[in-house]
Amino acid sequence: MARTPQSSRTESGTPGTPPGGRAGTGRRPLLAVALALAVAAAVAAALSGWSWYGAAHDDDASFARTRDTVLAAAEQAVQNLNTLDHSDLDHGLDIWESSTTGDLHTQLTQGRADFAKQVQQAQTTTTAKVLSGAVTELDTRTGKASVMVALRITVQAPKQQPAVKESRMLGELTRTASGWKLSALGQAPTGESDSGTVPSGTATPAPTATTPKPTASH
Repeated sequence: MARTPQSSRTESGTPGTPPGGRAGTGRRPLLAVALALAVAAAVAAALSGWSWYGAAHDDDASFARTRDTVLAAAEQAVQNLNTLDHSDLDHGLDIWESSTTGDLHTQLTQGRADFAKQVQQAQTTTTAKVLSGAVTELDTRTGKASVMVALRITVQAPKQQPAVKESRMLGELTRTASGWKLSALGQAPTGESDSGTVPSGTATPAPTATTPKPTASH
């Protein structure tokens, strides 16, 4: 007598399904969705954090570049205003005016004729070398900056030995359409008398009415 093939039914009565095989099948899709959402949230947080870090880093880099630009402009302008050759007076005074803006520029242009006369009579040649400089305050929003520049100034008068002095100067700069320019310049207070003797007719301009004050802010 032929045997009838047996069914592959399990004890639960469902073919090919082990006992208890349906217990938790509904939870697996929910778990997968939860994991996907967690991963997406982590990726979004990482991207957001990186974006914030990158923006902050860009701001710092931009500020540093502006500070370097301001310092270079300040050192050059202060050196310009302490350099003048009586034999090339007009050219030197033109450089003075192109290096300045605001009240300082007005002071120099208005007193140009009188100052030129004094230098011609004294026949002095003044040169300056920047020893060091620092930006002590910078406001990129308003376009204002303060600097301190240390100089070695040499004045040569006829039939005299060159007179050399070291000086610290405080300056204020203003951002203009053609770059950063000096808007005020004056001697930094030292509490000590300056070394060396500079003959009359030196090329150093008188401080403006609003001499900048030193500050430690950045």
